[in-house]
Amino acid sequence: MSIHKPHELHNRRSGRNIGLGLVLIAFVAIVFGLTVVKVTGGNVSAAITGTTGQ
Repeated sequence: MSIHKPHELHNRRSGRNIGLGLVLIAFVAIVFGLTVVKVTGGNVSAAITGTTGQ
């Protein structure tokens, strides 16, 4: 069997897949960040240090 050179379409598809992966990672990070802020009541620094802030 001979080794085939990848078609130009595969290169474009790979670029799209990488871009879509980055967009999905950004979306997950935003949702995670919003969840952390909602759960901690907006006081993320107090949640990190372990203080209650009361």
